[in-house]
Amino acid sequence: MAKSTYWADSYVEKLSSAKDALQNIRPGQRVFIGSSCGEPQHLVNELSQASARFTDLEIVRLLSIESGPLTLIANRSHSQQFNIRSFYLGSASPKLIKKNQRFITPINLSQIPRLFKSGLMPLNAALIQASPPDDFGWMSLGVSVDITLAACESADLVICQVNPNMPRVLGRSFIHVNDVDYIVEHEEELLTIKPMPELETANIIARHISRLINDGSTLQTSLGVTNEATMICLADKNDIGVHSQYLNDSIMRLFALGVVTNKKKGFNDGKLVAGSAVGSNLLYEFLDDNPSIEFHPSDYINNPAIIARHNSMVSLNTAMAIDLTGQVAADALPYNNYTGINGLLDFTRGAAMSENGKSILMMTSTSNHGRQSRIIPSLSDIPVVVPRGDVQFIATEYGVVNLFGKTLQERAMALISIAHPDFRDELFSKAKELDLIDVERKFKQAIKGVYPVKYEQIIEINGIPITFRPAKPVDQRGVQEHYYTMNRGDIVSRFFHEKKSFVHDQIETTYEIDFVNDLTIVATIGELGFEKIIAVGEYFRNTIINMAEIAFSVSREYQNMGIAQILQEKLATAAKDNGIKGLIAYTSPHNKGMIRLFNKLPYGISSEKDDDMIILNCLFAEPVDKEKAGKDSESSIG
Repeated sequence: MAKSTYWADSYVEKLSSAKDALQNIRPGQRVFIGSSCGEPQHLVNELSQASARFTDLEIVRLLSIESGPLTLIANRSHSQQFNIRSFYLGSASPKLIKKNQRFITPINLSQIPRLFKSGLMPLNAALIQASPPDDFGWMSLGVSVDITLAACESADLVICQVNPNMPRVLGRSFIHVNDVDYIVEHEEELLTIKPMPELETANIIARHISRLINDGSTLQTSLGVTNEATMICLADKNDIGVHSQYLNDSIMRLFALGVVTNKKKGFNDGKLVAGSAVGSNLLYEFLDDNPSIEFHPSDYINNPAIIARHNSMVSLNTAMAIDLTGQVAADALPYNNYTGINGLLDFTRGAAMSENGKSILMMTSTSNHGRQSRIIPSLSDIPVVVPRGDVQFIATEYGVVNLFGKTLQERAMALISIAHPDFRDELFSKAKELDLIDVERKFKQAIKGVYPVKYEQIIEINGIPITFRPAKPVDQRGVQEHYYTMNRGDIVSRFFHEKKSFVHDQIETTYEIDFVNDLTIVATIGELGFEKIIAVGEYFRNTIINMAEIAFSVSREYQNMGIAQILQEKLATAAKDNGIKGLIAYTSPHNKGMIRLFNKLPYGISSEKDDDMIILNCLFAEPVDKEKAGKDSESSIG
């Protein structure tokens, strides 16, 4: 088609009805359809109406399982008109996806533009949707740049639906009037998706992971994260940046609250960068001509090397299942099925390459109304999306674990500890059958305990952020290392005799606990999964007298910093919460530190001598003024 030198004249020349424009598509050709919520619905409807004259037309698109006319035709038995080639790197589990899985092309989103532009997958035509042209003839692809721009640049024929409802989004989102062949003007509402239903389990998971996200981090979040969970994770953060495949309404809300500023990204500072938007009409209005937002194609957005250039890059994605070695299955959700999989592996690897970056995968512990565990022995029958070597943080409503750098036994124990308690004994047994756990290791009923996140707290002492939290089964090695580094005097004070060995059987009550009758609080420094345990406080419930026996140990270099007192306060709070009457401590008369520490409790303290031991007691039902308790401390021990 001849082109005018002035774009406005060219625009008029190219105006066409959808029916006439689609006459240029021939049977047997390959046609790309604009992706996600930027899908040109009017063109798709007209193509569907004209289906009778086509045979073997191959439609290329990101996964889409909505009930639109084109999809309905493609799903007819033995359809001769259309085949739909979907780009989808997922586990193809839901029935609608599995039914047509033979047409799925597994590929990372970062690689699709190269597939088009290299000619390895030639496109005969591209049906796209764009905003009206500006004064210079540039039309924005709006809410869907991702792989659409590459398709426009590669297709032999480009048919563009111009829709005034398409926002003008800045960045590498533009196509010029001179670069399209037909223009179909048609106004219609853009596709929107319903927000994910709010789940209390999702909100609990969000509380677990909120402490993993630091101020100044750059974030990618998937559409599988509920709005409320995102707000819980991030609402109290500062200077968050965004580099993400998709923007949604929750990111818009965080921007409005001043949480997202993009000031400290370290790359593309000041810009919220994405490839597509999927959400409400309000979100689309927010994008229109917003100078703080840029959209770029997927070979840029999803490029792990680009992702890695951001400061403290954090990827937040949802998983469908994980096996005990760390292999992950992931799938499109009913609420994001216009989009397909969201570059999960690209962002997992990019975040891991970023300085101080983190890849976090979230999932509820069960599916099918609690009847199935999402943590399973093996993914042998389910396609893997994230290999075990790429997995870092895994979060369920029962806690967070870091699998990076862990042995298969450590991974299995970690994942069992955050599985639903109803499935932990079965998983433990299967792990032993698979030789992932030492066959001599016993399953303790305590492993069914529900981790009490309410006792977690980060306190800065002498400029050092110290995490106080309940111990977990995965803390075995850390507890052992703590005890092995203690000097002789501290060991005797803690265990009442010299010890040179701290093997599993001797100290297992420290970390295989039920959080009610047995509770250990540890003080740690460093990153989750690689923390150094610098102090241990424990209580063990004597059910006969309903009192909790307590004991402490603090590494030498962290003594006299008030750490033991914090541990004691937390143990007292937990014991009181769990219906225990009071605390009891056995110590040597020479252990003045332990005696002073116990007397700081805001309860009446009594003591008695038993041979060469002193037994200290307090009852929660007998509170006293702290100052008075301090003044009476000397007389209370005789």
